[in-house]
Amino acid sequence: SRRVLKRKDGKFWTLYGSYAKQGDYEVDPGYEGVATSEDGLAWQRAKETPILSVDDSDACEWEKGSIYQPWLVEHEGLHYNFYNAKKMPEWIEQMGLATSNNLFDWNRSSSNPIIQVTTNGYDERFVADGKVFRENDHWVMFYFGVNCDGAHIMVAFSTDLVNWTTDPEPLYKAGGHPGDLDKEHAHKISLVWNPADQTWYLFYCAVGTNGRGIGLITSQKI
Repeated sequence: SRRVLKRKDGKFWTLYGSYAKQGDYEVDPGYEGVATSEDGLAWQRAKETPILSVDDSDACEWEKGSIYQPWLVEHEGLHYNFYNAKKMPEWIEQMGLATSNNLFDWNRSSSNPIIQVTTNGYDERFVADGKVFRENDHWVMFYFGVNCDGAHIMVAFSTDLVNWTTDPEPLYKAGGHPGDLDKEHAHKISLVWNPADQTWYLFYCAVGTNGRGIGLITSQKI
């Protein structure tokens, strides 16, 4: 199903990733915050302290290196925050889940990490950047896995948003583009439904011989 922009308590809400230090790209440690907007254009922090932090008393070893970007889902009055986090010095990223009734106070799942890296799999180093959608009677998560061959677009399935079954084979493997657009990495997806041609468009960050760009795969030939 398609994602819907809606208000809660008369406002738009977003979760966001942030970093405590300036300098290089995504300097550790990373945190998450919450913000609101009256019009969707101007945003204000709704809470001055992080909603998820590496310093939280319930933060576990697998997420102590850095907490990355959130993906927010509301289902039956409960808010679900899917996030990937890093363990150092190994630099292993795995998928976590926290839930909230009010978007301010979050409880980590006792099942964390809800999707772990797979030994000798396409996601043996990273399970990252999860994007969750409803499909009929179940949930689908697109994420990217990383192994020695690069980053690949992976998929997992759930009926309850907590317990997930991953497909060991990539939905799309790096290097699939004939022009080497994504020879190194295919990751960080954005999914769009086009009702005009009844087609799903999956855009992704491609890294190849010509650097970084945007790739596209579709649910049917266009």
